[in-house]
Amino acid sequence: MAERSEVYQTLDLALRIGEVLLSSGAGAADVTATMLAVTDSCGVRQVSADVTFVDLALRHQPTSDEPDAIQMRRVNRRPVDYADLIEVNRTVDDLVAGDITRSEARDQVARTLSTGHSRRRWAVTLGWGLMGTGVALTLGGDVVVCLLAFIAACAIDGTQLLLPQHRIPTFYQQAAGGFVATMIAVTASATRVEVNPSRVVTAGIVMLLAGVGIMGATQDALTGFPVTASARLIDAVLNTAGIIAGVAAGLTAGDLFGVGLVSLKPGAAGLAEVGATVLGAALAAAGFAFASYAPLRALVAVAVVGALGQAVLWSVNTSDVGRTWGAAVAAVTIGAVSHLVASRFRVPPLVVVVPAIVPLLPGLDIYRGLALLAEGKDGVLQLASALATALALAAGVILGQYLAQPLKREARRLETRLSGPRMVGPFRRRGSGS
Repeated sequence: MAERSEVYQTLDLALRIGEVLLSSGAGAADVTATMLAVTDSCGVRQVSADVTFVDLALRHQPTSDEPDAIQMRRVNRRPVDYADLIEVNRTVDDLVAGDITRSEARDQVARTLSTGHSRRRWAVTLGWGLMGTGVALTLGGDVVVCLLAFIAACAIDGTQLLLPQHRIPTFYQQAAGGFVATMIAVTASATRVEVNPSRVVTAGIVMLLAGVGIMGATQDALTGFPVTASARLIDAVLNTAGIIAGVAAGLTAGDLFGVGLVSLKPGAAGLAEVGATVLGAALAAAGFAFASYAPLRALVAVAVVGALGQAVLWSVNTSDVGRTWGAAVAAVTIGAVSHLVASRFRVPPLVVVVPAIVPLLPGLDIYRGLALLAEGKDGVLQLASALATALALAAGVILGQYLAQPLKREARRLETRLSGPRMVGPFRRRGSGS
């Protein structure tokens, strides 16, 4: 039986790891399973976990006649950092495999969280700009629109960097970002430059939506964590409402200055434009991953999967199925492919999935709904369509993960059976003990 001090050290390590996973957008089920795997690997059994949106708790009671050993940790909101997530995930893998001890794992986690990034902050801002450019391409934007979207995305990142320092709630940060993007579009529309500024606004909306945790909320609801799902959903709704408020304020300001941003004609969906749309999706996905500190080796996988999802969406949209079902099919494809290729690039599937669905986020529907409301018309249908698309994306990605699991197991078994003499590299047949 583990000593009391060792139990507390183990629980503290598991909670620190759980905090990183939860703040990175992982579902409550994944966080729970990971924390319990850590405690089990350290020799602490009979542990139960409780995960909420803001708190993590672990409880250990080896026998019924002993008091519980309880550890809790408050989850601080922190920007998505895939570099830290990958390093912590690797530490968990090594600990579970028995390659490192608890003390070594604790030191590695502490070093990961305290060490800064080699990627410069200005490079991260450029990554957000690349994402905005990619989104503008998917909407059929020309060179001027892509340039304005790049500027808007960098300006939004500036607000997201400045406001948290003054402890401004996330709702107002989202509103500020939406307002900044809209005012850049208003300014461009007031000039003599031939440009469709509404695409700039849409690119800004997509960038802000990328930080909304609708996928985590849906995953928690589907996997039996209703409390955490409800909290995440409320947070997502408030953040989305902030975007809507900021964009609406910008549209109102534009109307006061006599500049209307209502009309929006996305790029034509002919075969000649498919290449630009797919390229834009690849750039948007890779830009988001880069700005979230994903390693360079993962950017290729993210770009390819993002382009694949956009191609599937375009293929389905050419039929009479509708955008919501098209988004669902594309999300299933992204979820399945990400689960299959993530291990090849030595990253968790979450690092590939979230950036890949960014180009599919319903910024266009949100803008249309807001534009109609600004005209005094009924835009509720467009906003409801945006919500349906977001839920379809989240549910589709999770379904794709479930579908990919048996396929990945069968692929591994087939690879083991077909592996013969190799020219280089070790070969160890599973279960042979050699």
